[in-house]
Amino acid sequence: MFIRPVIWALAVSISSSAFAQAAAENQVVGTWRMMSATIDPGGKNIAAYGEKPNGLLVFTPDMHFVEVLTDADVPRFASNARGEGTDDENRMAMARSIGFFGTYTVDEKGEFSGNRVEGATFPNWVGSVRTRKDLTLDVKGDRMTEQFRRPEGTEIRIEWQRVK
Repeated sequence: MFIRPVIWALAVSISSSAFAQAAAENQVVGTWRMMSATIDPGGKNIAAYGEKPNGLLVFTPDMHFVEVLTDADVPRFASNARGEGTDDENRMAMARSIGFFGTYTVDEKGEFSGNRVEGATFPNWVGSVRTRKDLTLDVKGDRMTEQFRRPEGTEIRIEWQRVK
């Protein structure tokens, strides 16, 4: 009679510790600040978001993300109203910033394995799914390197620092 509860407790303990070992800590969860961003069309390293890139990337524990990238040198709109920019102001703001959000996945090692974009300031990205083939995030301590390949082959590299 006494042996069954002991065996049951032992089995639960063993399976719980095996699960804890199998589910590694999510390496990307948290808030990250953009330190640099370069675009490499044809072997040239160009500042992707100007000389003062500004951006945040947030990965939540419930597997959602939001990323906003801007060029801090984009001039303010003369009208001071978002919906009343000139064609040139709107074109510059759109070309030198992006914001998007969605869900993400990690593998059994806790490493980023992909994402799905649910909303974006660039509507063509909505619904897109990226895997490690298109997008990699390499975490080393409080630094992370993001590498993304556009469909035409241009590579973008962003360096991130974990916000504490």
